[in-house]
Amino acid sequence: MRVAAVLRNRDFNLYWAGVVFSQIGTRGTVAANLYHVYQLTGSVTQTGLVGAGQAVALLVLSPLGGVFADRWDRRRLLQWSQAAAMVVAGGLAVLTLTGRIVAWQVLVSVVLTTAAATFDQPARQALIPALVPRTQLPQAFALLNPSREIAVLLGPALAGIFIGIAGPGLMYAVDAGTYAVLVVILQLLRVAKLDGAGSHTSVWRQLVEGARFVKGRKIIWMLMSLDLSATLFGAYRVVLPALCATVFHVGPQGYGMLSAAPSAGALLATYTVFRTVDRTRRLGRVLLVSTVLYGVSNIALAQAHIFVIAVAAGLLIGAFDAMTTTIRHAAVQLETPDELRGRVSAIYQMSSRGGPALGDTLVGAVAGALGAVTALTLGGALAALYAGFFIVRPNPVRAYQGVGEQENSAVPT
Repeated sequence: MRVAAVLRNRDFNLYWAGVVFSQIGTRGTVAANLYHVYQLTGSVTQTGLVGAGQAVALLVLSPLGGVFADRWDRRRLLQWSQAAAMVVAGGLAVLTLTGRIVAWQVLVSVVLTTAAATFDQPARQALIPALVPRTQLPQAFALLNPSREIAVLLGPALAGIFIGIAGPGLMYAVDAGTYAVLVVILQLLRVAKLDGAGSHTSVWRQLVEGARFVKGRKIIWMLMSLDLSATLFGAYRVVLPALCATVFHVGPQGYGMLSAAPSAGALLATYTVFRTVDRTRRLGRVLLVSTVLYGVSNIALAQAHIFVIAVAAGLLIGAFDAMTTTIRHAAVQLETPDELRGRVSAIYQMSSRGGPALGDTLVGAVAGALGAVTALTLGGALAALYAGFFIVRPNPVRAYQGVGEQENSAVPT
Protein backbone atom coordinates (compact mmCIF):
# COMPACT_ATOMS: atom_id res chain seq x y z
CA MET A 1 0.00 0.00 0.00
CA ARG A 2 1.40 3.39 -1.00
CA VAL A 3 0.80 4.93 2.43
CA ALA A 4 3.97 3.13 3.56
CA ALA A 5 5.98 4.84 0.82
CA VAL A 6 4.73 8.29 1.85
CA LEU A 7 5.68 7.66 5.46
CA ARG A 8 9.28 6.89 4.48
CA ASN A 9 9.83 10.62 3.92
CA ARG A 10 11.44 11.86 7.13
CA ASP A 11 10.77 15.54 6.51
CA PHE A 12 7.14 14.92 5.58
CA ASN A 13 6.65 13.00 8.83
CA LEU A 14 8.12 15.85 10.89
CA TYR A 15 6.06 18.44 9.05
CA TRP A 16 2.92 16.32 9.37
CA ALA A 17 3.35 16.00 13.15
CA GLY A 18 4.13 19.70 13.58
CA VAL A 19 1.10 20.86 11.59
CA VAL A 20 -1.24 18.59 13.55
CA PHE A 21 0.12 19.81 16.88
CA SER A 22 -0.03 23.48 15.91
CA GLN A 23 -3.54 23.10 14.57
CA ILE A 24 -4.72 21.75 17.92
CA GLY A 25 -4.12 25.18 19.40
CA THR A 26 -5.35 27.07 16.35
CA ARG A 27 -8.64 25.20 16.05
CA GLY A 28 -9.20 25.33 19.78
CA THR A 29 -8.75 29.09 19.67
CA VAL A 30 -11.22 29.45 16.78
CA ALA A 31 -13.84 27.58 18.81
CA ALA A 32 -12.96 29.64 21.89
CA ASN A 33 -13.23 32.89 19.89
CA LEU A 34 -16.76 32.04 18.75
CA TYR A 35 -17.83 30.99 22.25
CA HIS A 36 -16.10 33.98 23.84
CA VAL A 37 -17.78 36.58 21.61
CA TYR A 38 -21.17 34.95 22.10
CA GLN A 39 -20.55 34.86 25.87
CA LEU A 40 -19.56 38.53 25.93
CA THR A 41 -22.36 39.81 23.67
CA GLY A 42 -25.17 37.22 23.70
CA SER A 43 -25.61 37.89 19.97
CA VAL A 44 -25.22 35.32 17.17
CA THR A 45 -24.96 38.21 14.70
CA GLN A 46 -21.96 39.64 16.54
CA THR A 47 -20.53 36.12 16.82
CA GLY A 48 -20.56 36.11 13.02
CA LEU A 49 -18.16 39.05 13.11
CA VAL A 50 -15.44 36.53 13.98
CA GLY A 51 -15.83 35.28 10.41
CA ALA A 52 -15.92 38.84 9.10
CA GLY A 53 -12.57 39.56 10.73
CA GLN A 54 -11.09 36.46 9.13
CA ALA A 55 -12.55 37.36 5.74
CA VAL A 56 -11.09 40.88 5.76
CA ALA A 57 -7.55 39.62 6.38
CA LEU A 58 -7.87 36.71 3.95
CA LEU A 59 -9.29 38.61 1.01
CA VAL A 60 -6.97 41.59 1.37
CA LEU A 61 -3.69 39.83 2.12
CA SER A 62 -3.95 36.36 0.52
CA PRO A 63 -2.55 37.32 -2.90
CA LEU A 64 0.40 39.06 -1.25
CA GLY A 65 1.02 36.04 0.95
CA GLY A 66 1.21 33.86 -2.14
CA VAL A 67 3.76 36.13 -3.78
CA PHE A 68 6.04 35.96 -0.75
CA ALA A 69 5.65 32.17 -0.64
CA ASP A 70 7.13 32.12 -4.17
CA ARG A 71 9.84 34.75 -3.45
CA TRP A 72 11.11 33.77 -0.01
CA ASP A 73 12.31 30.58 1.62
CA ARG A 74 9.02 28.90 2.47
CA ARG A 75 10.26 27.35 5.69
CA ARG A 76 11.48 30.73 7.01
CA LEU A 77 8.22 32.39 6.01
CA LEU A 78 6.32 29.75 7.95
CA GLN A 79 8.49 30.31 11.01
CA TRP A 80 7.96 34.08 10.99
CA SER A 81 4.19 33.77 10.53
CA GLN A 82 3.96 31.23 13.37
CA ALA A 83 5.97 33.53 15.64
CA ALA A 84 3.65 36.46 14.90
CA ALA A 85 0.57 34.36 15.66
CA MET A 86 2.22 33.19 18.89
CA VAL A 87 2.59 36.80 20.07
CA VAL A 88 -1.07 37.56 19.31
CA ALA A 89 -2.29 34.43 21.13
CA GLY A 90 -0.13 35.26 24.13
CA GLY A 91 -1.46 38.81 24.32
CA LEU A 92 -5.06 37.62 24.09
CA ALA A 93 -4.41 35.10 26.85
CA VAL A 94 -3.06 37.82 29.16
CA LEU A 95 -6.01 40.14 28.54
CA THR A 96 -8.52 37.35 29.10
CA LEU A 97 -6.93 35.82 32.19
CA THR A 98 -6.60 39.25 33.83
CA GLY A 99 -10.29 40.01 33.18
CA ARG A 100 -9.69 43.05 30.96
CA ILE A 101 -10.97 41.52 27.72
CA VAL A 102 -13.85 42.99 25.69
CA ALA A 103 -15.44 41.66 22.50
CA TRP A 104 -13.70 44.02 20.08
CA GLN A 105 -10.29 42.90 21.33
CA VAL A 106 -11.16 39.28 20.52
CA LEU A 107 -12.18 40.38 17.02
CA VAL A 108 -8.93 42.32 16.54
CA SER A 109 -6.95 39.24 17.57
CA VAL A 110 -8.85 37.23 14.95
CA VAL A 111 -7.87 39.74 12.25
CA LEU A 112 -4.21 39.71 13.30
CA THR A 113 -3.97 35.92 13.58
CA THR A 114 -5.64 35.45 10.21
CA ALA A 115 -3.32 38.05 8.70
CA ALA A 116 -0.37 35.93 9.81
CA ALA A 117 -2.08 32.83 8.43
CA THR A 118 -2.48 34.41 4.99
CA PHE A 119 1.30 34.23 4.68
CA ASP A 120 1.41 30.87 6.45
CA GLN A 121 -1.13 28.82 4.48
CA PRO A 122 0.18 29.33 0.91
CA ALA A 123 3.67 28.40 2.10
CA ARG A 124 2.30 25.33 3.90
CA GLN A 125 0.55 24.05 0.79
CA ALA A 126 3.44 24.91 -1.53
CA LEU A 127 6.00 23.25 0.75
CA ILE A 128 4.42 19.78 0.57
CA PRO A 129 5.59 18.99 -3.01
CA ALA A 130 9.15 19.60 -1.78
CA LEU A 131 8.73 16.91 0.89
CA VAL A 132 7.41 13.98 -1.20
CA PRO A 133 7.77 12.78 -4.82
CA ARG A 134 5.15 14.06 -7.27
CA THR A 135 3.53 10.64 -7.64
CA GLN A 136 2.92 10.54 -3.87
CA LEU A 137 1.20 13.94 -3.68
CA PRO A 138 -2.41 12.65 -3.64
CA GLN A 139 -1.51 10.13 -0.93
CA ALA A 140 0.29 12.83 1.08
CA PHE A 141 -2.80 15.05 0.98
CA ALA A 142 -5.00 12.05 1.74
CA LEU A 143 -3.01 11.62 4.96
CA LEU A 144 -2.37 15.27 5.80
CA ASN A 145 -5.88 16.65 5.36
CA PRO A 146 -7.89 14.06 7.35
CA SER A 147 -5.18 13.52 9.96
CA ARG A 148 -5.02 17.27 10.50
CA GLU A 149 -8.59 16.81 11.63
CA ILE A 150 -7.09 15.27 14.76
CA ALA A 151 -6.33 18.86 15.66
CA VAL A 152 -9.77 20.05 14.68
CA LEU A 153 -11.19 17.25 16.81
CA LEU A 154 -9.01 17.80 19.85
CA GLY A 155 -8.88 21.60 19.58
CA PRO A 156 -12.61 22.36 20.08
CA ALA A 157 -12.93 19.53 22.61
CA LEU A 158 -10.01 20.93 24.62
CA ALA A 159 -11.46 24.42 24.23
CA GLY A 160 -14.66 23.22 25.87
CA ILE A 161 -12.69 21.67 28.73
CA PHE A 162 -10.41 24.69 29.20
CA ILE A 163 -13.33 27.12 29.06
CA GLY A 164 -15.06 25.08 31.74
CA ILE A 165 -11.93 25.11 33.92
CA ALA A 166 -10.59 28.65 33.59
CA GLY A 167 -12.36 30.38 30.70
CA PRO A 168 -11.12 31.01 27.13
CA GLY A 169 -7.84 32.53 28.36
CA LEU A 170 -6.41 29.10 29.13
CA MET A 171 -7.09 27.95 25.55
CA TYR A 172 -5.34 31.02 24.19
CA ALA A 173 -2.27 30.33 26.32
CA VAL A 174 -2.06 26.74 25.09
CA ASP A 175 -2.37 28.01 21.51
CA ALA A 176 0.68 30.24 21.98
CA GLY A 177 2.66 27.21 23.13
CA THR A 178 1.74 25.11 20.09
CA TYR A 179 2.91 27.87 17.75
CA ALA A 180 6.30 27.79 19.46
CA VAL A 181 6.57 24.02 18.96
CA LEU A 182 5.98 24.28 15.20
CA VAL A 183 8.64 27.00 14.89
CA VAL A 184 11.16 24.52 16.33
CA ILE A 185 10.01 21.63 14.13
CA LEU A 186 10.30 23.75 10.99
CA GLN A 187 13.93 24.44 11.90
CA LEU A 188 14.60 20.68 11.76
CA LEU A 189 13.31 20.22 8.20
CA ARG A 190 15.77 19.64 5.36
CA VAL A 191 14.15 21.54 2.52
CA ALA A 192 15.98 23.10 -0.42
CA LYS A 193 15.47 26.80 -0.97
CA LEU A 194 13.19 27.77 -3.82
CA ASP A 195 15.10 28.38 -7.05
CA GLY A 196 13.95 30.82 -9.67
CA ALA A 197 11.70 32.60 -7.20
CA GLY A 198 11.74 35.76 -9.24
CA SER A 199 13.16 38.07 -6.59
CA HIS A 200 14.06 40.51 -9.39
CA THR A 201 10.47 40.53 -10.66
CA SER A 202 8.09 43.11 -9.23
CA VAL A 203 5.48 42.00 -6.71
CA TRP A 204 2.71 43.36 -8.94
CA ARG A 205 3.91 41.38 -11.93
CA GLN A 206 4.02 38.20 -9.87
CA LEU A 207 0.49 38.85 -8.64
CA VAL A 208 -0.69 39.22 -12.23
CA GLU A 209 1.15 36.05 -13.29
CA GLY A 210 -0.58 34.03 -10.58
CA ALA A 211 -4.02 35.41 -11.43
CA ARG A 212 -3.47 34.81 -15.15
CA PHE A 213 -2.45 31.21 -14.51
CA VAL A 214 -5.57 30.50 -12.45
CA LYS A 215 -7.77 32.16 -15.06
CA GLY A 216 -6.30 29.90 -17.72
CA ARG A 217 -6.83 26.72 -15.66
CA LYS A 218 -10.57 26.21 -15.80
CA ILE A 219 -10.55 23.27 -13.40
CA ILE A 220 -8.86 25.37 -10.68
CA TRP A 221 -11.37 28.21 -10.65
CA MET A 222 -14.25 25.74 -10.91
CA LEU A 223 -12.90 23.92 -7.86
CA MET A 224 -12.66 27.30 -6.12
CA SER A 225 -16.31 28.04 -6.87
CA LEU A 226 -17.39 24.66 -5.50
CA ASP A 227 -15.34 25.17 -2.36
CA LEU A 228 -16.71 28.68 -1.92
CA SER A 229 -20.34 27.63 -2.34
CA ALA A 230 -20.04 24.82 0.21
CA THR A 231 -18.24 26.87 2.84
CA LEU A 232 -20.17 30.09 2.26
CA PHE A 233 -23.65 28.59 2.57
CA GLY A 234 -22.77 25.63 4.80
CA ALA A 235 -21.02 27.63 7.54
CA TYR A 236 -22.35 25.53 10.39
CA ARG A 237 -19.81 26.47 13.05
CA VAL A 238 -21.15 30.01 13.63
CA VAL A 239 -24.55 28.71 14.79
CA LEU A 240 -23.20 25.99 17.08
CA PRO A 241 -23.06 28.19 20.22
CA ALA A 242 -26.67 29.28 19.67
CA LEU A 243 -27.87 25.74 18.89
CA CYS A 244 -26.17 24.37 22.00
CA ALA A 245 -27.66 27.11 24.19
CA THR A 246 -31.20 27.34 22.79
CA VAL A 247 -31.98 23.99 21.11
CA PHE A 248 -29.89 21.26 22.75
CA HIS A 249 -29.45 23.02 26.13
CA VAL A 250 -25.88 21.81 26.71
CA GLY A 251 -22.99 23.72 28.28
CA PRO A 252 -19.37 24.31 27.22
CA GLN A 253 -18.54 20.59 27.22
CA GLY A 254 -21.48 19.84 24.92
CA TYR A 255 -20.43 22.70 22.65
CA GLY A 256 -16.90 21.32 22.53
CA MET A 257 -18.21 17.86 21.64
CA LEU A 258 -20.44 19.13 18.84
CA SER A 259 -17.67 21.38 17.50
CA ALA A 260 -15.34 18.38 17.43
CA ALA A 261 -17.79 15.99 15.74
CA PRO A 262 -16.93 16.99 12.14
CA SER A 263 -13.26 16.33 12.85
CA ALA A 264 -14.08 12.94 14.30
CA GLY A 265 -16.01 12.17 11.14
CA ALA A 266 -13.02 13.15 9.02
CA LEU A 267 -10.76 10.88 11.03
CA LEU A 268 -13.13 7.95 10.78
CA ALA A 269 -13.23 8.46 7.02
CA THR A 270 -9.42 8.57 6.63
CA TYR A 271 -9.08 4.99 5.37
CA THR A 272 -11.92 5.42 2.89
CA VAL A 273 -10.49 8.70 1.63
CA PHE A 274 -7.04 7.23 1.15
CA ARG A 275 -8.34 4.17 -0.70
CA THR A 276 -10.49 6.34 -2.92
CA VAL A 277 -7.76 8.73 -4.07
CA ASP A 278 -5.34 5.80 -4.43
CA ARG A 279 -7.54 3.56 -6.57
CA THR A 280 -10.42 5.50 -8.09
CA ARG A 281 -10.07 7.43 -11.33
CA ARG A 282 -13.54 8.99 -11.20
CA LEU A 283 -12.41 11.46 -8.57
CA GLY A 284 -14.36 14.36 -10.04
CA ARG A 285 -17.66 12.55 -9.61
CA VAL A 286 -16.68 11.47 -6.09
CA LEU A 287 -15.90 15.10 -5.27
CA LEU A 288 -19.25 16.38 -6.55
CA VAL A 289 -21.37 13.71 -4.86
CA SER A 290 -19.51 14.26 -1.59
CA THR A 291 -20.16 18.02 -1.84
CA VAL A 292 -23.89 17.40 -2.31
CA LEU A 293 -23.91 15.11 0.73
CA TYR A 294 -22.00 17.75 2.71
CA GLY A 295 -24.88 20.15 2.11
CA VAL A 296 -27.45 17.51 3.04
CA SER A 297 -25.55 16.80 6.27
CA ASN A 298 -25.76 20.49 7.19
CA ILE A 299 -29.53 20.30 6.77
CA ALA A 300 -29.58 17.24 9.05
CA LEU A 301 -27.60 19.13 11.70
CA ALA A 302 -29.97 22.08 11.51
CA GLN A 303 -33.08 19.94 11.79
CA ALA A 304 -31.79 17.70 14.56
CA HIS A 305 -33.55 18.56 17.80
CA ILE A 306 -31.82 15.78 19.70
CA PHE A 307 -28.17 16.27 20.63
CA VAL A 308 -27.08 12.73 19.68
CA ILE A 309 -28.55 13.13 16.19
CA ALA A 310 -26.78 16.48 15.84
CA VAL A 311 -23.45 14.84 16.71
CA ALA A 312 -24.10 12.15 14.09
CA ALA A 313 -24.80 14.84 11.48
CA GLY A 314 -21.55 16.53 12.49
CA LEU A 315 -19.68 13.27 11.89
CA LEU A 316 -21.09 13.09 8.35
CA ILE A 317 -20.19 16.73 7.68
CA GLY A 318 -16.57 15.97 8.55
CA ALA A 319 -16.41 12.76 6.51
CA PHE A 320 -17.68 14.37 3.31
CA ASP A 321 -15.58 17.47 3.86
CA ALA A 322 -12.43 15.32 4.21
CA MET A 323 -13.13 13.62 0.90
CA THR A 324 -13.75 16.85 -1.01
CA THR A 325 -10.83 18.72 0.56
CA THR A 326 -8.32 15.97 -0.22
CA ILE A 327 -9.32 15.73 -3.89
CA ARG A 328 -9.44 19.51 -4.38
CA HIS A 329 -6.08 20.24 -2.76
CA ALA A 330 -4.25 17.48 -4.64
CA ALA A 331 -5.79 18.58 -7.95
CA VAL A 332 -4.71 22.19 -7.47
CA GLN A 333 -1.12 21.25 -6.60
CA LEU A 334 -0.85 18.81 -9.51
CA GLU A 335 -2.10 21.45 -11.92
CA THR A 336 0.45 24.04 -10.78
CA PRO A 337 4.22 24.31 -11.47
CA ASP A 338 6.42 24.78 -8.41
CA GLU A 339 7.36 28.40 -9.12
CA LEU A 340 3.67 29.37 -9.02
CA ARG A 341 2.46 27.16 -6.18
CA GLY A 342 2.57 29.86 -3.52
CA ARG A 343 0.50 32.31 -5.55
CA VAL A 344 -1.99 29.72 -6.75
CA SER A 345 -2.37 28.33 -3.22
CA ALA A 346 -2.96 31.88 -1.95
CA ILE A 347 -5.63 32.57 -4.57
CA TYR A 348 -7.22 29.23 -3.80
CA GLN A 349 -7.27 29.92 -0.07
CA MET A 350 -9.44 32.97 -0.77
CA SER A 351 -12.21 30.43 -1.36
CA SER A 352 -11.09 27.56 0.89
CA ARG A 353 -10.51 29.79 3.93
CA GLY A 354 -12.27 32.98 2.92
CA GLY A 355 -15.46 31.02 2.24
CA PRO A 356 -15.89 29.80 5.83
CA ALA A 357 -15.04 33.28 7.14
CA LEU A 358 -17.59 34.99 4.90
CA GLY A 359 -19.98 32.14 5.59
CA ASP A 360 -19.82 32.83 9.32
CA THR A 361 -20.83 36.41 8.62
CA LEU A 362 -23.60 35.51 6.16
CA VAL A 363 -25.11 32.62 8.09
CA GLY A 364 -24.72 34.56 11.34
CA ALA A 365 -26.66 37.48 9.87
CA VAL A 366 -29.40 35.21 8.50
CA ALA A 367 -29.54 33.36 11.83
CA GLY A 368 -29.97 36.68 13.62
CA ALA A 369 -32.99 37.45 11.44
CA LEU A 370 -34.56 34.01 10.89
CA GLY A 371 -33.04 31.80 13.57
CA ALA A 372 -30.11 29.38 13.57
CA VAL A 373 -32.13 26.37 12.39
CA THR A 374 -33.59 28.13 9.35
CA ALA A 375 -30.28 29.75 8.38
CA LEU A 376 -28.34 26.50 8.34
CA THR A 377 -31.14 24.61 6.56
CA LEU A 378 -31.23 27.16 3.74
CA GLY A 379 -27.44 27.22 3.51
CA GLY A 380 -27.10 23.45 3.29
CA ALA A 381 -29.74 23.31 0.56
CA LEU A 382 -27.96 25.95 -1.54
CA ALA A 383 -24.60 24.18 -1.20
CA ALA A 384 -26.12 20.85 -2.31
CA LEU A 385 -27.96 22.40 -5.26
CA TYR A 386 -24.85 24.17 -6.58
CA ALA A 387 -22.77 20.96 -6.55
CA GLY A 388 -25.70 19.09 -8.11
CA PHE A 389 -25.58 21.48 -11.06
CA PHE A 390 -22.01 20.32 -11.79
CA ILE A 391 -23.12 16.68 -11.70
CA VAL A 392 -25.74 17.02 -14.44
CA ARG A 393 -23.61 19.06 -16.90
CA PRO A 394 -20.29 18.04 -18.55
CA ASN A 395 -17.36 20.03 -17.11
CA PRO A 396 -13.66 19.58 -16.22
CA VAL A 397 -14.41 18.83 -12.56
CA ARG A 398 -16.81 16.02 -13.35
CA ALA A 399 -14.26 14.58 -15.81
CA TYR A 400 -11.29 14.87 -13.41
CA GLN A 401 -9.50 11.53 -12.95
CA GLY A 402 -6.41 12.22 -10.87
CA VAL A 403 -2.64 11.88 -11.23
CA GLY A 404 -2.63 10.08 -14.54
CA GLU A 405 -4.25 12.85 -16.52
CA GLN A 406 -2.16 15.53 -14.85
CA GLU A 407 1.32 14.19 -15.62
CA ASN A 408 1.78 16.45 -18.62
CA SER A 409 -0.39 19.37 -17.62
CA ALA A 410 1.63 21.10 -14.91
CA VAL A 411 3.29 23.50 -17.34
CA PRO A 412 1.15 26.31 -18.75
CA THR A 413 0.25 26.01 -22.41
